[in-house]
Amino acid sequence: MADILKLLKEDYGVEAANYDLFYTTQNPLVRLDTELFVSALGSAASASVLDLAGGSSVKARLAIHAGAVAVDVVDISGEMMREGQKVEEGLNRDVIRWFEADISKPMDHLPLQPQYDIVMGHWTLDHAGSMEALEGMMHNITSYLKPGGRFFGVRCCDPRVPALISGELGVTFKEFEEVPGGLSVRYSFDSSKGDIRVTIMEAVYSGSTEIYEKFGLVDVQVEPYENAQVVKDYPKLWKSFLKQPGCASMKATKKL
Repeated sequence: MADILKLLKEDYGVEAANYDLFYTTQNPLVRLDTELFVSALGSAASASVLDLAGGSSVKARLAIHAGAVAVDVVDISGEMMREGQKVEEGLNRDVIRWFEADISKPMDHLPLQPQYDIVMGHWTLDHAGSMEALEGMMHNITSYLKPGGRFFGVRCCDPRVPALISGELGVTFKEFEEVPGGLSVRYSFDSSKGDIRVTIMEAVYSGSTEIYEKFGLVDVQVEPYENAQVVKDYPKLWKSFLKQPGCASMKATKKL
């Protein structure tokens, strides 16, 4: 696991500036991701938010726009978070705190809030690398979420679907390798300097809700793709994806 974490830090360190810039484009998959999150989130008025593997705070900024008043971002890549800090400084805003840590491990050494109204994990579970790490991530998600609080995240479906292999949506998945319990894969953006290697557990990409429910999340749902304006605007572009989706925007609630 240590080697996987080292590679992740290196890959995201190289891509940090490009990653944040990429999320300001009109790339189809970026629009799908952000528009589905905004649709699923709705209002976050007065909410406290924990953004796990929040990187450069792309989704944290959307949560603030929706009304969140305090956000803590935890990520393994200092370079990614520094890109987000630059944006926040430019906005003259002091809403986000930043912590560098492995979110698959206990985080009680960090000065986090005991629990939050909202916990986010966008693409987070796709980086687990093992079932042990995946369960560590899920433990942190639910431990820091208030009863009745909301969880939001994006996960891969099977990354071997045509729409992701072809690169037609601006992101290309390739070099698939089966590993115990999951799939190792490389992905890159149109503007990437290099590939990023991730290992996705079948417990995540299969679409099963078992891993969420095991850790106390209920009402686990996929935000309808049709709620994204980009899907309505370009139906032909999304035809293949909608037949075999490559990712899903998830939402759930912690049981009371």
